Amino acid sequence: MRKIFLISMTLLIYSIQTFADKPQVFQEAQFYEKLKKNYVKCLLCPNYCVIKPGDVGICRARQNIDGKLYTIVYNKPVAIHVDPVEKKPLYHFYPGSQILSLATAGCNLRCNFCQNWTISQIDPRKADSYELSAEEIVLMAKEYNCKGIAFTYTEPTIFFEYMLDIAKLAKAENIKTIWVTCGYINPQPLKKLAPYIDAANIDLKGFSEEFYRTYTTGTLEPVLETIKTAKQENIFIEITNLVIPQANDDPIILKEMLNWLKENLGTDIPLHFSRFFPNYKLTNRPPTPLKTLNDFYQTAIDQGFNYVYIGNAPDLAEDTFCPNCGKKIIDRSGYFIKKIEITDGKCNYCGAKIPGSFD
Repeated sequence: MRKIFLISMTLLIYSIQTFADKPQVFQEAQFYEKLKKNYVKCLLCPNYCVIKPGDVGICRARQNIDGKLYTIVYNKPVAIHVDPVEKKPLYHFYPGSQILSLATAGCNLRCNFCQNWTISQIDPRKADSYELSAEEIVLMAKEYNCKGIAFTYTEPTIFFEYMLDIAKLAKAENIKTIWVTCGYINPQPLKKLAPYIDAANIDLKGFSEEFYRTYTTGTLEPVLETIKTAKQENIFIEITNLVIPQANDDPIILKEMLNWLKENLGTDIPLHFSRFFPNYKLTNRPPTPLKTLNDFYQTAIDQGFNYVYIGNAPDLAEDTFCPNCGKKIIDRSGYFIKKIEITDGKCNYCGAKIPGSFD
Protein backbone atom coordinates (compact mmCIF):
# COMPACT_ATOMS: atom_id res chain seq x y z
CA MET A 1 0.00 0.00 0.00
CA ARG A 2 2.82 2.43 0.79
CA LYS A 3 4.23 2.07 -2.74
CA ILE A 4 0.90 3.09 -4.23
CA PHE A 5 0.73 6.15 -2.01
CA LEU A 6 4.23 7.24 -3.02
CA ILE A 7 3.34 6.96 -6.69
CA SER A 8 0.08 8.81 -6.13
CA MET A 9 1.78 11.72 -4.38
CA THR A 10 3.33 12.54 -7.75
CA LEU A 11 0.65 11.48 -10.21
CA LEU A 12 -2.65 11.37 -8.30
CA ILE A 13 -4.00 9.22 -11.12
CA TYR A 14 -3.83 5.49 -11.63
CA SER A 15 -4.31 3.86 -14.99
CA ILE A 16 -0.99 2.17 -15.49
CA GLN A 17 -0.61 -1.43 -14.43
CA THR A 18 -1.66 -4.22 -16.80
CA PHE A 19 -2.90 -7.54 -15.46
CA ALA A 20 -3.01 -9.43 -18.76
CA ASP A 21 -0.14 -11.62 -17.59
CA LYS A 22 -1.75 -12.43 -14.22
CA PRO A 23 -4.36 -15.09 -13.48
CA GLN A 24 -7.82 -13.55 -13.34
CA VAL A 25 -9.91 -14.19 -10.23
CA PHE A 26 -13.43 -12.86 -10.63
CA GLN A 27 -16.21 -12.37 -8.11
CA GLU A 28 -19.69 -13.70 -8.72
CA ALA A 29 -22.10 -10.93 -9.60
CA GLN A 30 -25.25 -10.03 -7.75
CA PHE A 31 -28.66 -9.64 -9.40
CA TYR A 32 -28.91 -12.24 -12.12
CA GLU A 33 -30.83 -15.41 -12.85
CA LYS A 34 -29.76 -18.66 -14.46
CA LEU A 35 -31.44 -19.78 -17.65
CA LYS A 36 -31.37 -22.96 -19.74
CA LYS A 37 -28.22 -24.12 -21.55
CA ASN A 38 -26.03 -22.20 -19.10
CA TYR A 39 -27.35 -18.84 -20.26
CA VAL A 40 -27.84 -16.12 -17.64
CA LYS A 41 -29.99 -13.00 -17.47
CA CYS A 42 -28.50 -9.95 -15.76
CA LEU A 43 -30.98 -8.06 -13.57
CA LEU A 44 -28.74 -5.19 -12.52
CA CYS A 45 -29.90 -2.62 -15.06
CA PRO A 46 -32.74 -2.07 -17.55
CA ASN A 47 -30.74 -3.66 -20.37
CA TYR A 48 -31.62 -7.11 -18.93
CA CYS A 49 -28.82 -8.72 -20.94
CA VAL A 50 -29.26 -12.42 -21.74
CA ILE A 51 -25.71 -13.72 -21.96
CA LYS A 52 -24.48 -17.01 -23.33
CA PRO A 53 -21.45 -18.78 -21.81
CA GLY A 54 -18.23 -16.90 -22.43
CA ASP A 55 -19.92 -13.68 -23.46
CA VAL A 56 -20.26 -10.34 -21.68
CA GLY A 57 -23.23 -8.03 -21.39
CA ILE A 58 -23.65 -4.62 -23.00
CA CYS A 59 -21.55 -3.09 -20.21
CA ARG A 60 -18.69 -5.54 -20.97
CA ALA A 61 -18.05 -5.70 -17.23
CA ARG A 62 -20.13 -8.79 -16.42
CA GLN A 63 -19.32 -12.14 -18.00
CA ASN A 64 -21.02 -15.51 -18.13
CA ILE A 65 -18.47 -18.09 -17.05
CA ASP A 66 -19.80 -21.65 -17.07
CA GLY A 67 -23.37 -20.59 -16.38
CA LYS A 68 -22.61 -18.08 -13.62
CA LEU A 69 -22.43 -14.31 -13.97
CA TYR A 70 -19.23 -12.68 -12.74
CA THR A 71 -18.12 -9.10 -12.34
CA ILE A 72 -14.77 -8.89 -14.09
CA VAL A 73 -13.95 -5.36 -12.87
CA TYR A 74 -14.03 -6.00 -9.12
CA ASN A 75 -10.93 -4.46 -7.46
CA LYS A 76 -9.78 -3.14 -10.88
CA PRO A 77 -10.06 0.65 -11.15
CA VAL A 78 -8.71 2.15 -14.36
CA ALA A 79 -8.72 5.71 -13.02
CA ILE A 80 -8.46 7.16 -9.52
CA HIS A 81 -7.88 10.78 -8.66
CA VAL A 82 -8.35 13.37 -5.94
CA ASP A 83 -10.89 15.95 -7.18
CA PRO A 84 -12.72 18.93 -5.75
CA VAL A 85 -16.31 17.88 -5.08
CA GLU A 86 -17.45 20.67 -7.42
CA LYS A 87 -16.08 18.63 -10.34
CA LYS A 88 -18.74 15.92 -9.89
CA PRO A 89 -20.57 18.41 -10.06
CA LEU A 90 -21.93 18.75 -6.54
CA TYR A 91 -22.35 22.35 -5.36
CA HIS A 92 -24.35 21.77 -2.19
CA PHE A 93 -22.46 18.83 -0.72
CA TYR A 94 -19.52 19.94 1.42
CA PRO A 95 -18.35 22.60 -1.05
CA GLY A 96 -14.62 23.08 -1.17
CA SER A 97 -13.87 19.54 0.00
CA GLN A 98 -11.58 17.02 -1.67
CA ILE A 99 -13.01 13.72 -2.91
CA LEU A 100 -11.26 10.50 -3.94
CA SER A 101 -12.80 9.62 -7.31
CA LEU A 102 -12.56 6.26 -9.04
CA ALA A 103 -13.90 4.22 -11.94
CA THR A 104 -13.52 0.86 -13.60
CA ALA A 105 -13.79 0.30 -17.33
CA GLY A 106 -17.18 -0.16 -18.98
CA CYS A 107 -20.64 1.41 -19.16
CA ASN A 108 -24.18 0.15 -19.67
CA LEU A 109 -25.01 2.95 -22.12
CA ARG A 110 -23.46 3.84 -25.47
CA CYS A 111 -23.70 7.62 -25.47
CA ASN A 112 -22.22 8.88 -28.73
CA PHE A 113 -21.14 12.12 -27.02
CA CYS A 114 -19.32 10.53 -24.04
CA GLN A 115 -16.41 12.61 -22.75
CA ASN A 116 -14.80 9.63 -20.99
CA TRP A 117 -15.25 7.15 -23.83
CA THR A 118 -11.63 5.95 -23.66
CA ILE A 119 -12.47 4.16 -20.41
CA SER A 120 -16.26 3.83 -20.56
CA GLN A 121 -16.36 2.18 -23.99
CA ILE A 122 -13.33 -0.07 -23.68
CA ASP A 123 -13.49 -3.79 -22.99
CA PRO A 124 -12.33 -4.21 -19.36
CA ARG A 125 -10.47 -7.35 -20.38
CA LYS A 126 -8.22 -5.18 -22.53
CA ALA A 127 -7.91 -2.24 -20.15
CA ASP A 128 -4.93 -1.29 -18.02
CA SER A 129 -5.93 -1.24 -14.39
CA TYR A 130 -4.78 -1.37 -10.81
CA GLU A 131 -5.58 -4.13 -8.35
CA LEU A 132 -6.95 -2.21 -5.37
CA SER A 133 -9.24 -3.71 -2.78
CA ALA A 134 -12.12 -1.88 -1.15
CA GLU A 135 -10.04 -1.65 2.03
CA GLU A 136 -7.16 -0.05 0.12
CA ILE A 137 -9.48 2.52 -1.49
CA VAL A 138 -10.79 3.59 1.93
CA LEU A 139 -7.26 3.78 3.32
CA MET A 140 -6.27 5.93 0.36
CA ALA A 141 -9.14 8.33 1.03
CA LYS A 142 -7.98 8.66 4.63
CA GLU A 143 -4.34 9.12 3.56
CA TYR A 144 -5.33 12.13 1.43
CA ASN A 145 -7.75 13.53 4.03
CA CYS A 146 -10.60 13.23 1.57
CA LYS A 147 -14.07 14.11 2.78
CA GLY A 148 -15.56 11.39 0.64
CA ILE A 149 -15.25 8.82 -2.13
CA ALA A 150 -16.95 9.33 -5.49
CA PHE A 151 -17.89 6.57 -7.90
CA THR A 152 -17.67 8.41 -11.18
CA TYR A 153 -16.02 8.90 -14.63
CA THR A 154 -17.71 5.83 -16.20
CA GLU A 155 -21.02 4.36 -14.96
CA PRO A 156 -20.61 3.08 -11.39
CA THR A 157 -23.61 0.75 -11.71
CA ILE A 158 -21.49 -1.64 -13.76
CA PHE A 159 -19.04 -2.08 -10.86
CA PHE A 160 -21.91 -2.45 -8.41
CA GLU A 161 -20.32 -5.05 -6.11
CA TYR A 162 -17.03 -3.12 -5.83
CA MET A 163 -18.87 0.16 -5.22
CA LEU A 164 -21.10 -1.42 -2.58
CA ASP A 165 -18.19 -2.92 -0.66
CA ILE A 166 -16.25 0.34 -0.74
CA ALA A 167 -19.31 2.34 0.33
CA LYS A 168 -20.00 0.03 3.28
CA LEU A 169 -16.44 0.38 4.55
CA ALA A 170 -16.45 4.14 3.95
CA LYS A 171 -19.68 4.51 5.90
CA ALA A 172 -18.11 2.75 8.87
CA GLU A 173 -15.22 5.24 8.75
CA ASN A 174 -17.52 8.28 8.42
CA ILE A 175 -16.25 8.92 4.90
CA LYS A 176 -18.97 10.32 2.65
CA THR A 177 -19.95 8.50 -0.53
CA ILE A 178 -20.99 10.01 -3.85
CA TRP A 179 -22.64 8.27 -6.80
CA VAL A 180 -22.19 10.10 -10.14
CA THR A 181 -24.49 8.22 -12.43
CA CYS A 182 -26.57 8.08 -15.59
CA GLY A 183 -29.27 6.53 -13.42
CA TYR A 184 -29.56 3.38 -15.53
CA ILE A 185 -30.08 0.87 -12.73
CA ASN A 186 -32.98 -1.28 -11.58
CA PRO A 187 -34.86 -0.40 -8.35
CA GLN A 188 -33.87 -3.49 -6.35
CA PRO A 189 -30.09 -3.02 -6.63
CA LEU A 190 -30.48 0.71 -6.07
CA LYS A 191 -32.37 0.08 -2.84
CA LYS A 192 -29.59 -2.24 -1.70
CA LEU A 193 -26.97 0.42 -2.46
CA ALA A 194 -28.88 3.44 -1.17
CA PRO A 195 -28.19 3.08 2.60
CA TYR A 196 -24.49 3.51 1.87
CA ILE A 197 -24.71 6.49 -0.51
CA ASP A 198 -24.84 10.03 0.84
CA ALA A 199 -25.18 12.08 -2.35
CA ALA A 200 -25.69 11.60 -6.06
CA ASN A 201 -25.39 13.64 -9.19
CA ILE A 202 -27.81 12.05 -11.64
CA ASP A 203 -27.29 12.79 -15.31
CA LEU A 204 -30.69 13.41 -16.85
CA LYS A 205 -29.40 13.43 -20.41
CA GLY A 206 -32.61 14.52 -22.08
CA PHE A 207 -36.34 14.36 -21.63
CA SER A 208 -37.64 12.26 -24.49
CA GLU A 209 -37.50 8.58 -25.34
CA GLU A 210 -36.42 9.55 -28.86
CA PHE A 211 -33.34 11.34 -27.53
CA TYR A 212 -32.35 8.41 -25.33
CA ARG A 213 -32.79 5.86 -28.12
CA THR A 214 -30.89 7.95 -30.66
CA TYR A 215 -28.00 9.21 -28.56
CA THR A 216 -27.55 6.73 -25.68
CA THR A 217 -29.12 3.38 -26.75
CA GLY A 218 -31.01 3.50 -23.45
CA THR A 219 -34.47 4.69 -22.45
CA LEU A 220 -35.71 7.60 -20.37
CA GLU A 221 -38.27 6.01 -18.04
CA PRO A 222 -35.81 3.94 -15.93
CA VAL A 223 -33.76 7.09 -15.27
CA LEU A 224 -36.85 8.90 -14.01
CA GLU A 225 -37.61 5.93 -11.75
CA THR A 226 -34.05 6.08 -10.41
CA ILE A 227 -34.44 9.76 -9.55
CA LYS A 228 -37.68 9.08 -7.68
CA THR A 229 -36.23 6.06 -5.89
CA ALA A 230 -33.07 7.94 -4.88
CA LYS A 231 -35.21 10.67 -3.34
CA GLN A 232 -37.36 8.11 -1.51
CA GLU A 233 -34.17 6.52 -0.17
CA ASN A 234 -32.99 9.88 1.22
CA ILE A 235 -29.98 10.29 -1.05
CA PHE A 236 -29.13 13.97 -1.54
CA ILE A 237 -29.56 14.67 -5.26
CA GLU A 238 -28.25 17.17 -7.75
CA ILE A 239 -29.24 16.95 -11.43
CA THR A 240 -27.06 17.54 -14.50
CA ASN A 241 -28.32 18.10 -18.02
CA LEU A 242 -25.76 18.30 -20.83
CA VAL A 243 -27.28 20.63 -23.44
CA ILE A 244 -26.47 19.32 -26.94
CA PRO A 245 -27.28 21.46 -29.99
CA GLN A 246 -29.94 19.97 -32.27
CA ALA A 247 -30.46 17.08 -29.86
CA ASN A 248 -31.95 18.04 -26.47
CA ASP A 249 -32.03 21.83 -26.67
CA ASP A 250 -35.72 22.22 -27.49
CA PRO A 251 -37.16 24.87 -25.10
CA ILE A 252 -40.56 23.14 -25.07
CA ILE A 253 -39.03 19.85 -23.92
CA LEU A 254 -36.95 21.78 -21.38
CA LYS A 255 -40.14 23.09 -19.79
CA GLU A 256 -41.53 19.55 -19.67
CA MET A 257 -38.37 18.39 -17.89
CA LEU A 258 -38.53 21.29 -15.43
CA ASN A 259 -42.18 20.58 -14.68
CA TRP A 260 -41.34 16.93 -13.96
CA LEU A 261 -38.42 17.88 -11.70
CA LYS A 262 -40.53 20.44 -9.87
CA GLU A 263 -43.27 17.88 -9.26
CA ASN A 264 -40.95 15.08 -8.16
CA LEU A 265 -38.00 16.86 -6.51
CA GLY A 266 -39.15 20.39 -5.80
CA THR A 267 -37.54 23.70 -6.71
CA ASP A 268 -34.68 23.49 -4.19
CA ILE A 269 -32.94 20.77 -6.20
CA PRO A 270 -29.54 22.03 -7.48
CA LEU A 271 -29.73 21.91 -11.27
CA HIS A 272 -26.69 22.02 -13.56
CA PHE A 273 -26.90 22.84 -17.27
CA SER A 274 -23.61 21.77 -18.80
CA ARG A 275 -22.02 22.95 -22.04
CA PHE A 276 -21.47 20.33 -24.75
CA PHE A 277 -18.21 20.09 -26.67
CA PRO A 278 -17.77 17.77 -29.69
CA ASN A 279 -16.48 14.39 -28.55
CA TYR A 280 -16.34 10.68 -29.33
CA LYS A 281 -18.79 9.96 -32.18
CA LEU A 282 -20.66 13.26 -32.02
CA THR A 283 -18.16 15.62 -33.57
CA ASN A 284 -20.43 17.20 -36.17
CA ARG A 285 -22.07 19.57 -33.69
CA PRO A 286 -20.72 22.88 -32.41
CA PRO A 287 -20.25 23.60 -28.72
CA THR A 288 -23.44 24.68 -27.01
CA PRO A 289 -23.98 28.40 -27.68
CA LEU A 290 -23.67 30.45 -24.52
CA LYS A 291 -27.00 32.06 -25.35
CA THR A 292 -28.68 28.64 -25.22
CA LEU A 293 -27.20 27.96 -21.80
CA ASN A 294 -28.27 31.36 -20.53
CA ASP A 295 -31.76 30.79 -21.92
CA PHE A 296 -31.98 27.42 -20.14
CA TYR A 297 -30.76 29.04 -16.94
CA GLN A 298 -33.32 31.83 -17.15
CA THR A 299 -36.15 29.44 -17.97
CA ALA A 300 -35.35 27.38 -14.87
CA ILE A 301 -35.19 30.53 -12.73
CA ASP A 302 -38.52 31.69 -14.16
CA GLN A 303 -39.99 28.28 -13.30
CA GLY A 304 -39.05 28.89 -9.67
CA PHE A 305 -35.87 26.83 -9.30
CA ASN A 306 -33.68 28.37 -6.62
CA TYR A 307 -30.27 26.86 -7.39
CA VAL A 308 -29.40 26.78 -11.09
CA TYR A 309 -25.85 26.52 -12.41
CA ILE A 310 -24.06 26.45 -15.77
CA GLY A 311 -21.15 24.05 -16.19
CA ASN A 312 -18.24 23.83 -18.65
CA ALA A 313 -18.51 27.59 -19.20
CA PRO A 314 -16.31 29.55 -16.77
CA ASP A 315 -17.86 32.52 -14.99
CA LEU A 316 -21.42 31.70 -16.07
CA ALA A 317 -23.84 31.09 -13.18
CA GLU A 318 -21.41 29.27 -10.89
CA ASP A 319 -22.13 31.11 -7.63
CA THR A 320 -24.84 30.28 -5.09
CA PHE A 321 -27.31 32.95 -3.96
CA CYS A 322 -29.72 32.79 -1.07
CA PRO A 323 -33.23 32.64 -2.55
CA ASN A 324 -34.59 34.48 0.46
CA CYS A 325 -32.37 37.59 0.69
CA GLY A 326 -30.55 37.41 -2.66
CA LYS A 327 -27.05 37.61 -1.15
CA LYS A 328 -24.16 35.61 -2.62
CA ILE A 329 -23.49 32.80 -0.15
CA ILE A 330 -20.97 30.69 -2.09
CA ASP A 331 -18.43 32.52 -4.25
CA ARG A 332 -16.84 30.17 -6.80
CA SER A 333 -14.11 30.42 -9.37
CA GLY A 334 -14.36 27.31 -11.52
CA TYR A 335 -14.02 24.31 -9.21
CA PHE A 336 -12.60 26.38 -6.37
CA ILE A 337 -14.36 28.09 -3.48
CA LYS A 338 -13.39 31.65 -2.61
CA LYS A 339 -15.90 32.24 0.17
CA ILE A 340 -18.82 30.53 1.89
CA GLU A 341 -21.43 32.45 3.88
CA ILE A 342 -23.31 29.45 5.28
CA THR A 343 -23.25 28.37 8.93
CA ASP A 344 -25.08 25.32 10.25
CA GLY A 345 -26.82 25.01 6.90
CA LYS A 346 -28.22 28.55 7.05
CA CYS A 347 -27.53 31.77 5.19
CA ASN A 348 -25.25 34.01 7.24
CA TYR A 349 -27.19 37.10 6.17
CA CYS A 350 -30.83 36.18 6.80
CA GLY A 351 -30.81 32.74 8.43
CA ALA A 352 -32.70 31.00 5.63
CA LYS A 353 -32.07 27.25 5.43
CA ILE A 354 -29.95 26.19 2.44
CA PRO A 355 -30.43 22.61 1.15
CA GLY A 356 -27.37 20.37 1.22
CA SER A 357 -24.50 19.52 3.57
CA PHE A 358 -21.96 22.12 4.64
CA ASP A 359 -19.02 22.10 7.06
